[in-house]
Amino acid sequence: MTDSLFGPKGWTPERLGPLAGKTYVITGANAGAGFQAARILLTRGAKVVMLNRSAERSTTAIEELKREFGAQAEVSFIRMDLSDLSSVRAAAREVLETVPRIDALICNAAIAQVPSRQLTVDGFESQLGTNHYGHFVLSGMLFERIEASEGRIVVVASLGYNMGLRTIKFDDINWEKDYGANTAYSQSKLAQMMFAYELQDRVAEASRKVEVYVCHPGSSATSLISTSGGLMTRVMWWLMTKTPMVQTAEQGAYPEVMCATESGMEQRALYGPTGRMEFVGPVGRGTLEPHAYDKAVMSRLWDVSEQATGFNWSL
Repeated sequence: MTDSLFGPKGWTPERLGPLAGKTYVITGANAGAGFQAARILLTRGAKVVMLNRSAERSTTAIEELKREFGAQAEVSFIRMDLSDLSSVRAAAREVLETVPRIDALICNAAIAQVPSRQLTVDGFESQLGTNHYGHFVLSGMLFERIEASEGRIVVVASLGYNMGLRTIKFDDINWEKDYGANTAYSQSKLAQMMFAYELQDRVAEASRKVEVYVCHPGSSATSLISTSGGLMTRVMWWLMTKTPMVQTAEQGAYPEVMCATESGMEQRALYGPTGRMEFVGPVGRGTLEPHAYDKAVMSRLWDVSEQATGFNWSL
């Protein structure tokens, strides 16, 4: 079932009211959909804090945004490498010291289709470690600051959750056997979604004041595949970007901005494009397959994630 919610054109940034006084923290915001999300939020006077791995690219991105919005635009960055939990912890501590308010944490950064199995410094398969475990710890450390403003956590997932095994391979979560770039990526994105839906349940049970939303950018012309995918994947993707099956990075940012700002949306849902194959088209509520919120798997993944990262949520 897809539903544009917002009329035939779906959600667009025209729906945004003034955002002065609000602060949005976005991972991976120096390029692609994350950068475009920052742009859209700045157009309404919000403050944006980027959590990015590259200081150089972040500085360039901020210069570009200040050229567009003026020197007074409130946009800054804190260096964070999601694949390194010590870096995530240090960045989260810096956010807590310097960012007094968080209206939404947008978990946007990801790596995809890494051609051969690689491990993070903490010993995790790189896509699971970066996409899931990094955001798991970051969200936990910032949770109380987000709750103080009755804010949101937005998890940017992928339609890839529907591919691969469609579950978590607990007996070999780090793919020591049978590694495949796509299957490992699919598991990492499914893990992110399961984290979000399990967090919704735990927040509700503990009567806490944070909303959690899950979205995906559809098929958008960002640098994701070209930065981490193998050669064939990059070539295929480049060819695909020349077709109507791929939209702009700005359109790819709409779902995450919508989930960070729009009121009256249901949490147990997946938001994104509602057009052809849900790759492109008007942004609204898309199809959410039940394997993404299989309760037994979600709860087990939560326990495994706490154990793997050494971070215990206090909910």
